[in-house]
Amino acid sequence: MSLLPALAAALLTTATPAQDPVAGLGWMSGYWLDCSDGREASETWSDARGGLMVGHAISLSASGRPGFELAFIAPTAEGPAYVVMPSGQAQTAFVMTEQGEDFVVFSNPDNDFPTHIRYESDGDGLKARIDGEIAGTPRSVEWRFDRRDLNTRCPAA
Repeated sequence: MSLLPALAAALLTTATPAQDPVAGLGWMSGYWLDCSDGREASETWSDARGGLMVGHAISLSASGRPGFELAFIAPTAEGPAYVVMPSGQAQTAFVMTEQGEDFVVFSNPDNDFPTHIRYESDGDGLKARIDGEIAGTPRSVEWRFDRRDLNTRCPAA
């Protein structure tokens, strides 16, 4: 019968969805597509499970150059973090610094660019923004994604 107290203790220390900030990011889950400015960018995010979300992005520049990144959002020693591996580079972690009902901001002041990543629910869409400085000049890039069926592509130009 000593298993019962151990199980009860484990259940009491496990984060509930109300305590799990990643669970509050369910509005990010799905397949998202941005066809603006001659580019094609898609992001796919899993739903939150046990404090973890997993995502990936594929992009084609206006000239057709491909890019990709793998990412996940999970607890770390510094708090929930967005960990990204762009185009095969080493992973970089951005710690959650702000969270609201329909937005989240992750920051890493030590990264060269970007230093902030923001996602925001936008009706049926998803906005993403990265910002920071390059050579002392403020820079940012924004995307406005629409929810689409998995693997939908942008129309041919």
